[in-house]
Formats: sequence, C-alpha cells, structure tokens
Amino acid sequence: MIKKKDKIFLAGHNGMIGSAILKKLKEKGYKNILTIDRKKLDLRNQVDVFNYFKRKKPKATIIAAAKVGGIYANNKYKGDFIFDNLSIQNNLIHGSFKNKIRNLIFLGSSCIYPKHSKQPIKESYLLGGPLEITNESYAIAKIAGIKLCESYNIQHGTNYKCLMPANSYGPGDNYDTYASHFFPANIKKLYFLKKNKKSKAVIWGTGKAKRELIFSEDVADACVYFLNKKIKETIVNIGTGHDMSIKKYIQFIAKKLNMDVEIKFDSSKPDGMPRKVLDISLAKKYGWKSKTSLSDGFMKTLVDFKKNIHKY
Repeated sequence: MIKKKDKIFLAGHNGMIGSAILKKLKEKGYKNILTIDRKKLDLRNQVDVFNYFKRKKPKATIIAAAKVGGIYANNKYKGDFIFDNLSIQNNLIHGSFKNKIRNLIFLGSSCIYPKHSKQPIKESYLLGGPLEITNESYAIAKIAGIKLCESYNIQHGTNYKCLMPANSYGPGDNYDTYASHFFPANIKKLYFLKKNKKSKAVIWGTGKAKRELIFSEDVADACVYFLNKKIKETIVNIGTGHDMSIKKYIQFIAKKLNMDVEIKFDSSKPDGMPRKVLDISLAKKYGWKSKTSLSDGFMKTLVDFKKNIHKY
C-alpha cells in the first residue's frame, strides 16, 4: 500500500499525461512526489538513472516518460523511437527492481495490439498478429516493457502494472505539424484555417479509420487508482469504450469551432490501423471507468491551446 507520505517517482512529469498525473497525485493528497527535468537526468543513461534511484529511494515509480509522436514521426524516425523507448523503460523498470521498488505503473499505448485485431480489443489479443507498420518500432518497444514487467511479476512477485490507454489528448498536448497525433494536429489545422479565413482542409488518410479518444485527466486518474491496486493481470486497457471515424472527429472539431469547412481527404497518406477501440471490461471489473465526455475534454483542451497559442 502506497501511503500519502511515501516517495513516488514520476518520470515524464512535463508531458501531457505526466503533468496530468502530477496534478492528480497532488489532488489526492500525495505529499512526496519526486520529479526531475530531462536536462538534469537523461533517462536513457542507465548509470545515472540507477544512481538517482539509489539516492532518492522512492516507494513507487510511475513511468509516463516516452518518445511519442504521430504516424509521420513514428514512420520516419523508427530507430529513434525503438532505441529511446527501450532505453528509457528498461532503465526505469530494472532500476526500480534493483532498488527494491515493488510498485510500478508503466504506461503503454493501444498501438501495441495487432493491426487487424478483433474489436473491441481485449488485453489477451497482444501478440496475436502483425502490428501496424507505421508505428511498429514504438509498439515493439512498449511490448518489451510490458513483458519485462510481466516477467518480474512472475519471477520476483513485484506489483508492476501496465496501463494501455486509447489515443490520449488534453492540455499540454503536442501540436507539432509532423510529430503530433491526429486529434491535436487537426485542432491546430482547423483553428488556424478559421483564423486565416480559409474554408478548405486537407486531412491525412481516407477519414474512414476509427479511433477511440480518452482525456488525459482520465488516464491520470487511472494511474493513481491502480497504483494501490493488487491485481492478477499485468495489462489493463484504459479507455472509454467508444470510437468514431476520423471524418466524424474532423466534423466534431469544426462544429465546436463554429466553422464551415470543406474537407478533403488525402488517401495517398496512410490511415494507420483501420480501427482501434479497447475492451475496457477488465478496468471496470476493478472499479475504474472514465469520467470525461469528449465535449468537456475538448473544451478544456481548446482553452489550453489558445492560452499557449504563441508556441504553435
């Protein structure tokens, strides 16, 4: 059991999910949260990470640190995605184990599942078929992290849990033109089209691919909730259980921005996985479910986007 005064090391606290977890931990009354900027600790450096654990002696680790991106970045920088993520997670997971930290949350992604997986996707479908090629390197790294946690649980009796969120969005998201995911990328695209009084939008892919979205604060809530749970399974899907086509998401954004837009889909660009909606029955069995509607989550995200628009 993690007590409110126990040290919790949160890796990746400046990212969209990490910052939401930090906020949630504070809301729940945790008093001793350890964070460190990447300039002071390169999580790819095993010696430095191990020494950090040895000095700080946390009781639990939450891994929200990762190299992430959308289809373009995943496909173009395959080597960086697999090396950086393997290095980061191996150092944090093994470093935790070497320093007798028995409680750990590892955040993965729904892209770990096969490209043509049955829908909705159950945790048991992992390794049941080929991955989507455009994010294969990232997915393989995450799968390795899951199997590392699972193996330590079996061999050493640790309480290492891997949460697999659906496509996440929220305040602090990445809006980089080439490195962002589809939802923030199209929020930015449509917002500036309206601002520049343009009415035509060209969207990557056919628009037919279906995706499930989950708000970052809900992912954070799941992390804190499962931190103190002793469960039989290593992997738990975290989502809403609902999905829509990319086309419908674009129409949703346009409606929320009060704009009329002519949408053209560029089918020469990849769709990625044809559909991704998670089976969330296991999370529900343990008493957790998402709370934020797409409409509410979008409005909170839009407020943050406008507040930081100078960065984009």
